[in-house]
Amino acid sequence: MSDTTAQASYLTQEAYDRLEAELKYLSSEGRTEISKRIEAARDEGDLRENGGYHAAKEEQGKMEARIRQLTHLLQTAVVGETPPDDDVVEPGMLVTVDMFGDELKFLLGSREILGDGDDIDVYSEKSPMGEAINGKKAGDEATYDAPNGKSITVKILKAKPYRA
Repeated sequence: MSDTTAQASYLTQEAYDRLEAELKYLSSEGRTEISKRIEAARDEGDLRENGGYHAAKEEQGKMEARIRQLTHLLQTAVVGETPPDDDVVEPGMLVTVDMFGDELKFLLGSREILGDGDDIDVYSEKSPMGEAINGKKAGDEATYDAPNGKSITVKILKAKPYRA
């Protein structure tokens, strides 16, 4: 596995397109808007006591960080179609497992796949559990070592394609 593949995140085409549109907006109109707000706040006078200026500068910093994050994510993403509905665990699937007698439901993949307003836990396919269950089918068990060193066994109950 190459370094690029190891760092890559799976994205559906829909998620990729949505993130690409966000990056385009932030890189153009978003930067223009924040620059205007900073300039307007700067015109108000003393910058040491200018809350509007400092708030706008902080927002600008967060926006630039998001631009860098999106740029990296889109450059290294593995873009694919929504996985088939075949009960095989892979990135882009909504997975239900039995862990310690409790059902745990989560999306396997990147948090960026989620649609707006979806409140679903997300586990990376590169996490210990993600690596252990990737490629398994409903009914299979997988064991992985948790960060605390304990061995954990989960049973895959369901794996269905996630649709935002």
